[in-house]
Amino acid sequence: MPAASLLPLFGSAAGPGALGGPAGGGGGAGGGGRKAAGPGAFRLTEKFVLLLVFSAFITLCFGAIFFLPDSSKLLSGVFFHSAALQPPPPPPGGQPRAPPQPGGGPAVAAAGGAGSLERIRADHERALREAKETLQKLPEEIRRDIRQEKEKLLQDARGRKEAGAPGLPQRLFRQPVGAVGQEPADPAVRQRRAKIKEMMKHAWDNYKRYAWGLNELKPISKQGHSSNLFGNIQGATIVDALDTLYIMEMKEEFKEAKEWVEKNLDFNVNAEISVFEVNIRFVGGLLSAYYLSGEEVFRKKAVELGEKLLPAFNTPTGIPWALLNIKSGIGRNWPWASGGSSILAEFGTLHLEFVHLSHLSGNPVFAEKVMNIRKVLNRLDKPEGLYPNYLNPSSGQWGQHHVSIGGLGDSFYEYLLKAWLMSDKTDEEGKKMYYDAVQAIETHLIRKSSGGLTYIAEWKGGLLEHKMGHLTCFAGGMFALGADGAPNDKTGHHIELGAEIARTCHESYDRTSMKLGPEAFRFDGGVEAIATRQNEKYYILRPEVIETYMYMWRLTHDPKYRQWGWEAVEALEKHCRVDGGYSGIRDVYNNHESHDDVQQSFFLSETLKYLYLLFSEDDLLPFEHWVFNTEAHPLPVLHKDDGNKEENQK
Repeated sequence: MPAASLLPLFGSAAGPGALGGPAGGGGGAGGGGRKAAGPGAFRLTEKFVLLLVFSAFITLCFGAIFFLPDSSKLLSGVFFHSAALQPPPPPPGGQPRAPPQPGGGPAVAAAGGAGSLERIRADHERALREAKETLQKLPEEIRRDIRQEKEKLLQDARGRKEAGAPGLPQRLFRQPVGAVGQEPADPAVRQRRAKIKEMMKHAWDNYKRYAWGLNELKPISKQGHSSNLFGNIQGATIVDALDTLYIMEMKEEFKEAKEWVEKNLDFNVNAEISVFEVNIRFVGGLLSAYYLSGEEVFRKKAVELGEKLLPAFNTPTGIPWALLNIKSGIGRNWPWASGGSSILAEFGTLHLEFVHLSHLSGNPVFAEKVMNIRKVLNRLDKPEGLYPNYLNPSSGQWGQHHVSIGGLGDSFYEYLLKAWLMSDKTDEEGKKMYYDAVQAIETHLIRKSSGGLTYIAEWKGGLLEHKMGHLTCFAGGMFALGADGAPNDKTGHHIELGAEIARTCHESYDRTSMKLGPEAFRFDGGVEAIATRQNEKYYILRPEVIETYMYMWRLTHDPKYRQWGWEAVEALEKHCRVDGGYSGIRDVYNNHESHDDVQQSFFLSETLKYLYLLFSEDDLLPFEHWVFNTEAHPLPVLHKDDGNKEENQK
């Protein structure tokens, strides 16, 4: 700011010409174009001195206001007291304001302002002291304090979460029907069942010895194996095996598995996981472990993980993403899936677990998410009544018209049937969707070979590929399980259809050198139930064929299913058992084993469980009280009177 502009503040006595204006004539004795100063004018140096004095005065005043010990009183007097005396502005709309109430008024307002300033001053002084103390510390001490504060905050958050459990309602646990069955009456059957329990112990003990706490075991290398399906979540074999350990009455092993879950199972990881795989293995395994044992830790962990999966449904249609980062909540689909589509067998295999999550948590959001999937599907036209494997979660339209009852499609149909059964046969929508789909499958996909083998082909844009996958072999058990509710007196037909699929899948085992089934087998070029491509000849300890044997045995008691199951046991022992556990085989048609060095978690969860049930009495996990998720985790039927029982027991 020019010094001259400040002079009016000081009331200069100079006349109009004092600042070099036109009055006063031309040049004088000073020369150089400079005008002579009037007698009352300030010299330039005096102007600067006055400016400095004025600046110092202003600085002193404001310093006194903000930094003197009683500055709050001064501030309240300068800034607040006069404001407190001002009448408040009238309310909008021109309505008169109510008169002040007795006991109020400016004095109270001023006192309130002063009290607030006292608190501000105290907080300010405390912050200054803490800052001064922090500055006097060494950098190492500051870092240590920050770590301690973080740990304290995490502990507090964990404590609040556990105290709320996390917000789970109280639930009276009732001993489930059929959690432990009777010993088989037949000594030969009892001996075979004991052998399967020994197989489970061999698989578990080696996992514990070489890969404890990791996802899976490499039995040849004798070390842990992790799949990117689970991100950084660990312990897949432990969680997958919980219910198998329980029904086999391996009590010590179940106890140590439960302790690991309690202390080490952590879902707070920054990693991308498969929503489908984590749901069927971890959520399903935890739910079944809770329903069998009543241990509250399993319920808490299941609901906690279920909540972390919910962001997968944040799509325009509510059809969930296949992959989810469970920390950021960001989802995406497999890059190879048709046009960025979600996969039928993945988004269609959440229903059982999410209904039970709502049942155990009291939070309806889980069930609402999976019921919305049905709404989307029911709005769509189905080509020939079939469900394609790909659905775009953004547009809500089908992707490539590829239909399979094996990989990419399989468990969607399984869950339609089991949702109806699990609802105590009240879910009429699920029932209708299932039987309509079976009718379309029979019409368009099921064929019989020239040798008399019934198989389920794949449908690609109206053309059939005469290939059947090992995964498709579950359908024999599914058809038989759903026979009782089949429309138009087709119960016998569905049982027969299940038996024919079981026979075809047994043939796929029997026609290999190792008596173990390939990943896929074909019915073309004069070939029946044989793999013709090298990349289809492997066996990775899959359960689907044995699963169908178990269902067919329970529903027909035909002894051939137990015999076929025992043939599989002998083949597993001969070709897959190694010192460090059980391994898959690269080529089941080769006479010499080439192991893939992976003991899959589903071998303990499904393959060995179905074998054990095959050689057990029907009172162990009876079908009228239990359904199995697609990872063989038993979930109880939600009987219509269960809600009334719980209310009466509260």
